[in-house]
Amino acid sequence: MKIKSQRDFWSGLMFVVAGVIFAVGATNYSMGTSARPGAGYFPLILSVIMAVLGAIVLFKSLTIESEGGDPIGSIAWRPLIVIVVAIAIFGVALPRLGMFITIPILILITSLAGDEFKIKGVIANAIVLTAGSWVIFIWGLNLTIPLWPTFGK
Repeated sequence: MKIKSQRDFWSGLMFVVAGVIFAVGATNYSMGTSARPGAGYFPLILSVIMAVLGAIVLFKSLTIESEGGDPIGSIAWRPLIVIVVAIAIFGVALPRLGMFITIPILILITSLAGDEFKIKGVIANAIVLTAGSWVIFIWGLNLTIPLWPTFGK
């Protein structure tokens, strides 16, 4: 069978594999019922949906002809490395610097991954995303995330 779209083939395969792995992992938690779902219920449903969507994309890559075979381009290493480093810094900095400092740092670092950098856009994103994170995680979900730096602890 001929692969008619390399991009769809590899992305579909990635989603199928990730969905199956997470579905197997979700079975280690209690499922509960539809009325009272357990810890593994939602991850299992999401991973099955991911695997099914991946299978649809995979099937499409083998049946629908695309122009030039839709080849995969080169890997964009700079954005990949910048995003991974930014997430690692976020994980280390959040408990120490608090959400109000760490999220703007994350936004600033991740904005360096793109080709266009505009400080006004970065500042606007930092303000909106920090406020939105506060509303969702602190006010809405009542999570105990430090808001400001905790020096000496």
